Amino acid sequence: MNLTNRLISNMYFYTMRWSNSKIGFDDRLVMLVGIPLFSFLVPVIFFGWRIGQPPYYPLAAYWPSFAITTVIWITCRWIMIRTRQRYASFTQVKKRLMIQTSLILLTAILVNNLLSYLLKDVCEDLMRQRNLSFKTGEFAINCNAAAIFSTLLVCAIYESIYFMNELRKSVEEKEMLKRESLRAQLEALKTQVNPHFLFNNLNTLSAVIPDNPGQAIDFVQQLSRVYRHILEVKNEQSILLKEELDVLQAYAFLLKTRFGDNLDISIRVAEEKLQQKIVPLSLQILMENAIKHNVVSSARPLRIDVYTQDGRLIVSNNLQKKNQAYESTGIGLENIRNRYLLLDGRPIEVEEGPACFTVSIPLIGN
Repeated sequence: MNLTNRLISNMYFYTMRWSNSKIGFDDRLVMLVGIPLFSFLVPVIFFGWRIGQPPYYPLAAYWPSFAITTVIWITCRWIMIRTRQRYASFTQVKKRLMIQTSLILLTAILVNNLLSYLLKDVCEDLMRQRNLSFKTGEFAINCNAAAIFSTLLVCAIYESIYFMNELRKSVEEKEMLKRESLRAQLEALKTQVNPHFLFNNLNTLSAVIPDNPGQAIDFVQQLSRVYRHILEVKNEQSILLKEELDVLQAYAFLLKTRFGDNLDISIRVAEEKLQQKIVPLSLQILMENAIKHNVVSSARPLRIDVYTQDGRLIVSNNLQKKNQAYESTGIGLENIRNRYLLLDGRPIEVEEGPACFTVSIPLIGN
């Protein structure tokens, strides 16, 4: 069983190596066909060997060409993977192509000359057998020309496929971002207009009106502010942290009016962070999740902290889970996670300890 598992693991490892994402496609078939084909064509194009007429193509001429083509192909393939990993950003494409092309051409020339030198006796014997005479300089020029032309052609094919795949992924990611943003807006709207939300807020309002009409007016204004914000950001992918926190204050006012001292909300964000950006409605969703999944009572008050740390915004609450008959779907967190990955490339971090639940989201532009 251990041997079988090891074989499966090795097969998976080598499959993942050859289908490296930085190549852009599984190129094993291309290599299987391309290396023998280029090895055959190079002597025909650059050294004049012919099929069916003099000077006849000898089988012995194929193997030196095959050895040189294989080594150059695999080495240049590795260079492409490494440079794409090193210069992965779209803004670094020009720099990557310059460095990649320089390294590939240098490698092709070095490998070609080294292997040509090692196979010199075989090549000279073939030329003598066919009564062909190449001067040393002319032979070296033809060899290097063959290596450079073939290498550039193959690399152009690889680069074109990689570029098309990256372009397709970019378009798909933008479409996915639009869908995720729309879904987030719909989820937020559903959260705010669902009967439970309205019922709870209307009950709170009816309880406040007789005792404190002034607070009731403030409550209506803050409720209106929350709804207005949802409508204003419906087409936005990111907004200023200051704007999101302003609305979070309004949302916190509604919750504090409803739960009183049973809920403690602390928002501590440095002034210099307010001009950075955040995904719209993310804080509201996180606060709603904290209320939804935890007990909020006089015996067990819930505390929610919102603060910045190391270029990220932290939303943390003490953990006191409700005994729910259903499991959380995690749609809210998954929605925020996907939008951040598509918009900023950095993941959100979720940590659940024995006494605390913490979500850390990156500040865009940090």
